Amino acid sequence: MTAHPWYGELRQVTPFASVLLERNPSSMTLEGTNTWVLRAPDSAHCVIVDPGYHDLEHLELVADCGPAELVLLTHHHGDHSEGAGWLADQMGAPVRAFDSALCQDATAVQHEDVVRAAGLDLRVLHTPGHTADSICLDVSHAGERAVLTGDTVLGRGTTVIAHPDGQLGAYLDSMRVLVDLPAGVRGLPGHGPEMADLAETARYYLRHREERLDQVRDALRQLGASATPRQVVELVYADVDQALWGPAEWSVRAQLDYLRAEA
Repeated sequence: MTAHPWYGELRQVTPFASVLLERNPSSMTLEGTNTWVLRAPDSAHCVIVDPGYHDLEHLELVADCGPAELVLLTHHHGDHSEGAGWLADQMGAPVRAFDSALCQDATAVQHEDVVRAAGLDLRVLHTPGHTADSICLDVSHAGERAVLTGDTVLGRGTTVIAHPDGQLGAYLDSMRVLVDLPAGVRGLPGHGPEMADLAETARYYLRHREERLDQVRDALRQLGASATPRQVVELVYADVDQALWGPAEWSVRAQLDYLRAEA
């Protein structure tokens, strides 16, 4: 993957949200991890969301955006959380997340908590499915509103259900929460470009998951109820790059669990 022109550049997306793209491109992370820097226009401090891997080149650029009042994590995967401890120590800021094991000098956040920092109110939405601890952050300021989605909704493509920690039933419920957002609320994802209308993207995700479930049902009719996740992947994802079959197998395991519980 070629170097992205935004590596190393703090790019402002809304009046209160800027993004710094980590140089960790892959089939799973797209162009890389989006580290979000949030602050009200009149705030001297910021909130850092998802500092990424323990990648000192990236983390030093993030630290230069300070001073930071808080580091927030959308979930535990290393491409979002691994660098949090180093960054928090460097910036003298606590770390908060839904999973208390990720927190540093602070308590865990809960669903519907309102975190007040850097002149902003950040409403926590627990949106499990990709992982059990996944959250989104609903932020508004001066008439502008956006939701940071972590890996719950990506800017391009669809999210892997990281089975067994991730669960499809929980994910579908999380999508229904996001579908109910007002039209035009922007989505600021953990990977990929921003979304102009998060609710519309969530509707697409729901349709996509329902279509995949129908395909898996058809595969089981062809292969038999005892088919392995790999056999289902080879049939359902035959037109997908085989480099993505590993992550697809996680999602298929989640789909099979969901369908077998439904039976």
